Amino acid sequence: ATKLAADPTIVAAIGSNCSSEAKPGAPILWKAGIATVSPSNTAPYLTDPKRGPEYDGYLRTAHNDKIQGAVAAQFAFTQLKVKKAATIHDGSVYAEQLQAIFAETFKKLGGTITSQEAVAPTDTDMRPVLTKIATGKPEFLYYPIFIAAGGHITRQVKEVKGLEKTSLMGADGIFSTDFYKAAGETAVGMYHSSPDFSAFGTGYKAFLEKHQKKYGEKPIAPFHAHGYDAGMMVFSAIERVGKKGPDGTLYIGRKKLRDALYATKNLKGLTGNITCDKYGDCADPRIAVYKTTGENVKKLAMPEKPIWTPVAAKTEKAPAKK
Repeated sequence: ATKLAADPTIVAAIGSNCSSEAKPGAPILWKAGIATVSPSNTAPYLTDPKRGPEYDGYLRTAHNDKIQGAVAAQFAFTQLKVKKAATIHDGSVYAEQLQAIFAETFKKLGGTITSQEAVAPTDTDMRPVLTKIATGKPEFLYYPIFIAAGGHITRQVKEVKGLEKTSLMGADGIFSTDFYKAAGETAVGMYHSSPDFSAFGTGYKAFLEKHQKKYGEKPIAPFHAHGYDAGMMVFSAIERVGKKGPDGTLYIGRKKLRDALYATKNLKGLTGNITCDKYGDCADPRIAVYKTTGENVKKLAMPEKPIWTPVAAKTEKAPAKK
């Protein structure tokens, strides 16, 4: 971030990938007047009203985990009918906040959180923490962490007495083909909360076809369309504020660009209708739950269709008209 901030030719940054990078990095960029638009940061802290003025140049096209954590809890309680759940985080702002929202929502629904444990991203032997969790006899384990630790947990959890039948759920941090490589066949049957691809805009299908043609494969992680939308959001703002000089040079004021980004309204993106609030949340947030099959792991292909969405759930339970 310091290197980017020192470059006078940069007017905006698309990124970062992780919330833990954005927390220290976005203020450095904004101090230099550079706005940040992230396609994949989801930690609630980054757009919280109490975040501080150092984040006034921060925006995102990714969802806020206040939504993802609640959807995951709703799925566990209302669809799987579990009453006892446990969580694991890795100390990152993303994982810690997401599991906390899950736990808070699950308890409000009437469930019990038996434990909220932490591991280090570099841990490889997860049996001690899993054994501790097993004493509470949870029916459901939510671990919204990253690939390395997530792979070890998934491989080892069924080896721990008392967790053999516990339902497993990760989040978008391990919803990728790299996670399938890390966890192997032990990932089969587990759930993930992640953006609802089936609810994306009409241009999404054409985007996937072009991606396949250019790279020879479909996207391997969940925030590909959000990245496209972040770019389009910046380009749209530049078109509104950029001024050409007599010699054809394009001048883009950083402060004007930041203000134009925050003024984004009803921009048609791949992920939906993009409108930014005063704290930088711009997503049209739709979260769904996916289930991994043997074919997904064998072919290293992410599930394309969710098994449950909160909207669908409400529709199914709506009373018939008389």
